[in-house]
Amino acid sequence: MLDHIRSTYLSNFDNIRSYAILVSGSAGRLVISLIYFILVANTLSFDEFGLFAAASATGIILSRFFAFGFVSPLYRIATAKKRLLGVYTSGLIAGAILSMPIIAVVAIIIYYLMFAHQMLMITFLFIVFAEVIFWRTLEVAVILLNGLYKFGHASILVIIGTLVKMLTSALFVWLSMGDLQDWGIYYICGNAASAAIAVLFYYPKVRLRWRVSLYYARWIDSLSVAAAELTYYTQNEVDKLLVLAMGGPKIAGIYAILMRLIDLTALPVRSMLTLLIQKIMQRKSIIQSLKNRLIFEAAIGGISLAGIIAMALILSIFPNLLGDNVAEVTPILIFVALVPCFRNLAEYHSELLYGVNRTVIRTRNALLLGILKTGLLALLLHYFATSDIWLTLLNGVFGILYIASLFLSYPAIDKIAPLQKSNV
Repeated sequence: MLDHIRSTYLSNFDNIRSYAILVSGSAGRLVISLIYFILVANTLSFDEFGLFAAASATGIILSRFFAFGFVSPLYRIATAKKRLLGVYTSGLIAGAILSMPIIAVVAIIIYYLMFAHQMLMITFLFIVFAEVIFWRTLEVAVILLNGLYKFGHASILVIIGTLVKMLTSALFVWLSMGDLQDWGIYYICGNAASAAIAVLFYYPKVRLRWRVSLYYARWIDSLSVAAAELTYYTQNEVDKLLVLAMGGPKIAGIYAILMRLIDLTALPVRSMLTLLIQKIMQRKSIIQSLKNRLIFEAAIGGISLAGIIAMALILSIFPNLLGDNVAEVTPILIFVALVPCFRNLAEYHSELLYGVNRTVIRTRNALLLGILKTGLLALLLHYFATSDIWLTLLNGVFGILYIASLFLSYPAIDKIAPLQKSNV
């Protein structure tokens, strides 16, 4: 009995300590991200910031196809069979090299479809490949460290990467002409420096080995996760591209600033999701309890709402706290207070499906939600873009997406066996 109590206590203590480490990393990242955001958003014009956000969104979407999704098998191996890290790292490197030509072709097509008359191709490609190659490399190192339960190192690496971005933006403000072309050069250099730090100092030291048979065995998992990630991030980032296409660069800039402020409030939630999904991967029966489902949903929604309300209150007292450009957007922040709740909950559903190995369902959901989101936003911008009411109606758009995600996700989760073990 005492052993059971002791093990339960130690387990809960470890959970709290791990979450504290992750949150501390998120808090540090939040402060540094805020400075980075202030510098860039107040140096570029609304039009340029909108173009940058749309190009960056393109890069984020395409980065999900990096290495054909082999990040997922690498993460699963890190949680259970660390001796194979060298083998799977080799597979990741090979996949990254093979995926680059495909990503480059798609990026150029997107440029000619949406950006050709608004920014230079070289600037667009700098921004896109800063996300695809360099920031994704840092993310891979962070994912691997979390898989190895080295949450402290993962948090420190995220903070360092964000700090490098902030220092890069400071140099951009002080040393450049302050236009989008200059920022493209600074952006890719800053991300490259972050990737170098991640690889040289934080990626586990492994001996690279080839085991082609293992790669073949994991290709279905790899590609299915890549497809799911690609469709998820497409539906998550497509709004920036759609607003640019239908509303123009200025409205896209305002929308991008608004969404960036919302993103900043999501950092503590993502720390919680990291631990929660790992627990669910180990014991899937956790999520089959209706009580647990309600608690998790309420916690994520509550933290998200508290974050956006706190930010809105602070900025109402100090309207110029984040600079003149951002000050023009902050008065409308409270009118989209429910958007972060619905976005974070839909992200939770996606991560949940990954945790219970429902990657095909996850891909399907992301595709359906992406189509629904595109349609709803297109209608919203078509009828209401000329009035401010479209911002308030964003709550309804993301609310519909959340409800759709809810009814698409839980039926798939209910099909798993109550005591099914994780397939690593």
